[in-house]
Amino acid sequence: MVVTASRSETKFGQFFRKLAASKKSVLLLDYDGTLAPFQAERMSAIPYPDVPPLLKRITSVTDTRLVIISGRSAREIPPLLGLMLEVWGSHGMERLSPDGEYRVNRLDVRVSEAFARADDQLHNLGMGNLTERKNGSLAVHWRGLDQEIARETCTCALRVMQPIAFSEGLAVVNFDGGIEMRVKTPNKADVVRTIVKEETAENPIAYLGDDITDEDAFAEMNPYGLTLLVRKAYRPTSAQFWIRPPVELISFLETWLRACGGEYDNE
Repeated sequence: MVVTASRSETKFGQFFRKLAASKKSVLLLDYDGTLAPFQAERMSAIPYPDVPPLLKRITSVTDTRLVIISGRSAREIPPLLGLMLEVWGSHGMERLSPDGEYRVNRLDVRVSEAFARADDQLHNLGMGNLTERKNGSLAVHWRGLDQEIARETCTCALRVMQPIAFSEGLAVVNFDGGIEMRVKTPNKADVVRTIVKEETAENPIAYLGDDITDEDAFAEMNPYGLTLLVRKAYRPTSAQFWIRPPVELISFLETWLRACGGEYDNE
């Protein structure tokens, strides 16, 4: 099921033995590319078919704290999954509770103006249909575009974003299918750090992600728990293991459910 990224499979077995012996656990999951295949139309990125029922089963019959940590806006995730659960969106700028409570970090006025300025410049270059304004970031997407057009789009986006980011202390970060200018903190590592502090050291914790934006989270998580890169093609990573979706992803979630005392009937 699992192909090692950098460690022996012994750690994997040890983790699941600890999980089976524990009363509580924590499962942290990225969304796009991890639970759902990438799509050119973002709101068409529905999860792999067995993912929602497995997540629902995990949350309903086990004492697992299940958290989605995504670059997406937090409120986009529950409709795509068909589940209400804990979501940290926009790399940690937003927090949505399972009961629907929504909290968001407010931006400094200068930072908000910087995002607006970059957004206006990108629109003036005819890239408005490729941009996405989120809380704490501005993304340009080129998934599905011709390779040459994607390169030109990236170049234009960098020409706009880099000077503004430099002047305002923002980051310009690549992701799978695009680039974004965003605040440096919080990021996914900050979310992991917060969740680890909220839990006890005895609670097994795992993080699954696919993108470059997950690498900070992998590095933060490695001293505490299990980290898995979820991609069809391997890339260098600080994650401890590599699994391929959807088959190995589904197998992992089923193994998690069984270790916590639950069963899954996919018939």
